[in-house]
Amino acid sequence: MTSEASTTDAVLYEKDGRGVVTLTMNRPANFNALSEEMLAALQGALDRVAADEAARVVVIAGAGKAFCPGHNLKEMIEKPSLEYYQQLFAQCSRVMLSILKLPVPVIARVHGIATAAGCQLVAQCDLAVASTEARFAVSGVNYGLFCSTPSVPLLRNIAPKQAMEMLLTGDFISAQQAMERGLVNRAVPPDQLDAEVESLVASILQKPRTAIAMGKELFYRQREMGIEAAYQLANQTMAVNMMDGCAQEGFTAFTEKRKPSWKP
Repeated sequence: MTSEASTTDAVLYEKDGRGVVTLTMNRPANFNALSEEMLAALQGALDRVAADEAARVVVIAGAGKAFCPGHNLKEMIEKPSLEYYQQLFAQCSRVMLSILKLPVPVIARVHGIATAAGCQLVAQCDLAVASTEARFAVSGVNYGLFCSTPSVPLLRNIAPKQAMEMLLTGDFISAQQAMERGLVNRAVPPDQLDAEVESLVASILQKPRTAIAMGKELFYRQREMGIEAAYQLANQTMAVNMMDGCAQEGFTAFTEKRKPSWKP
């Protein structure tokens, strides 16, 4: 893996020869809080991935002792104006929606804490692998601020009553609880975290980028639809996917009893 970023950058951008992009939030002194600087850096990195047709998978990680504690509270209380808060939360939402709209899967690599908008970031990623020492919370309510924006992807990951309990109490849950509730895919010992992320990455890389891009877009669009509209959209997506060369090669390989040969 070769780095294309300075170690002083808020987000380190690394891309290996397979097209795996690792975005490392790089402000360990404040546990990688989502400051204005961090949000801008994440947005720039995600835009860069979106424009890179050679990108195949994105891994979002945090430097230092934690993944992300959410917004930078010190920065927030220094600018007490409605206009500023509206702009800040809109900026954060753009980052989250950019993850959703990327044509490649995004995996959260979680260690330490992931709280408030940091937990939102985990929930917004397509997949998440956590260290068993990681802890999760939407803790804004403990400080008088209900975690409204984190509730959006949280409710789309876990059952409503479990989401509401987290939002109302602000209490931490363990990595094991997060996995049981559907917030993360896997929880593994800290020394196995990178290997587990790599396991998911390697599996994804064996599949064609085009099919994954179509499938990801369909997955999120149909979730917001009624069932009849969802089926109509899914029907059209599958038909278009079948006309693509990747599916034609995959089915031909199956009938010929060989592995498919897809272009990177």
